[in-house]
Amino acid sequence: MPLNILFLGDVFGQPGRDAVVRELPGLVDEFAAGFVIANGENIANGAGITSKLATKLLGAGVDVITTGNHVWRQREVFPFLDASDRIVRPANFPSSSPGRGLTVRASDSGVEVAVINLMGQVFMGTSISPFRIVDALVAEAQTLAETVVVDFHAEATSEKVAMAQYLDGRVTAVVGTHTHIQTADEHVSDRGTAAITDVGMCGPRASVIGVRSEIILRRFLTELPAQFEVADGDVRIDALVVTAEGGRATAIERLERRC
Repeated sequence: MPLNILFLGDVFGQPGRDAVVRELPGLVDEFAAGFVIANGENIANGAGITSKLATKLLGAGVDVITTGNHVWRQREVFPFLDASDRIVRPANFPSSSPGRGLTVRASDSGVEVAVINLMGQVFMGTSISPFRIVDALVAEAQTLAETVVVDFHAEATSEKVAMAQYLDGRVTAVVGTHTHIQTADEHVSDRGTAAITDVGMCGPRASVIGVRSEIILRRFLTELPAQFEVADGDVRIDALVVTAEGGRATAIERLERRC
């Protein structure tokens, strides 16, 4: 039986999380989604995540939350990362760090889904190469679930494309996050792996990747530091729907909704 996986792009600040909480039930119904993943590393005022806000996303219908380079911004979340199997942080952080980089949850139809979180090295300052640890992670995931989804939180397009090609045929989907800009390169390979360079952002539409535009423009014009503030106004929800059967992706659809 096919499984539709809904993946929500980086949820940014209160506007993004409020829109996801409000719109997610309708999206689940519209796309018959049996499993929902959301990147939540920016839900706490645009930088970081707290246990309270993570619980809010999970309560709204998200099955697993992925994160990225901002996961350590709010120290309060550290015990939650250790305790909950519904949130992951990049697996190529040191093993002594709080939390886990791989988790498995059942979809609403009972199909087990493994979710792996990785962070890129290019422009990201990560000390451990994701390519050097991903083989063991995928092998472990395959012993736990037939369906394996990778959130690759990375800056460089080339690194994301390379990871998708490296894992081609071994995982169900490689979904790029972090840049907040949705790309138009979604595809399913002949070997059954769905991929996109970046799924985008759930956050303020009239902004610079979620931040008030005037703040970013002033910074570019003056090169002076500035405190970032989450923008307001209309919100867009960028997401991806991957259809999988037997662990192989059969279709992929990206979407953008204004709300």
